[in-house]
Amino acid sequence: MLEEDMEVAIKMVVVGNGAVGKSSMIQRYCKGIFTKDYKKTIGVDFLERQIQVNDEDVRLMLWDTAGQEEFDAITKAYYRGAQACVLVFSTTDRESFEAISSWREKVVAEVGDIPTVLVQNKIDLLDDSCIKNEEAEALAKKLKLRFYRTSVKEDLNVTEVFKYLAEKYLQKLKQQIAEDPELMHSSSNKIDFAPNGSVKVDRLKYCSAVLFRWSEIFDGKITALWTHFNSFTSDEASPVFEGML
Repeated sequence: MLEEDMEVAIKMVVVGNGAVGKSSMIQRYCKGIFTKDYKKTIGVDFLERQIQVNDEDVRLMLWDTAGQEEFDAITKAYYRGAQACVLVFSTTDRESFEAISSWREKVVAEVGDIPTVLVQNKIDLLDDSCIKNEEAEALAKKLKLRFYRTSVKEDLNVTEVFKYLAEKYLQKLKQQIAEDPELMHSSSNKIDFAPNGSVKVDRLKYCSAVLFRWSEIFDGKITALWTHFNSFTSDEASPVFEGML
């Protein structure tokens, strides 16, 4: 086990073409709700859920990334610091299936080989499927990824996806700590970074870093908002998080 007062935080990115169900998957998992109405994600959205995995307290920070090319510059920036990834395609969208390898390459280019799963969503629409079972299984084998078939609408296998990734990341984190015990030494209100992740979270600092990153992307247009928000956090917020996001 990790230290008793340590909360493990895992940044997960959910990646894939637009309209494959990424936002719905995160909403279902974090809020237990589902809506049929499609609303395009503008850039990046974020939800979190606290769970227990093998008696460890774990905070999952789920980043919902836009699937449209016009948001590429923004979403790629948010891959940085990710510790796990969900690659999603839709049962009824052939193009989303064929784009998976490209999405995988984008994530790996930013964060390397992190725990990742391949998800075929909307299996409640199998009658309208344009992807053969053996094709999906062959892709998972080619990419060497755990493969899940989910229905966000029916709440099928959604929890299993995120639980598996949390378990895989915890295994990796414990291995890193075994190799370098100094990673355990952090104060009660700061993040202490492992080589590819964090083990403690100050949520104000985290949000502060998000605002900072947006101000960079949009050429300082929200600098005033960033400055105001940062007044509620320590001077450490910027340097600690800039490399993560």
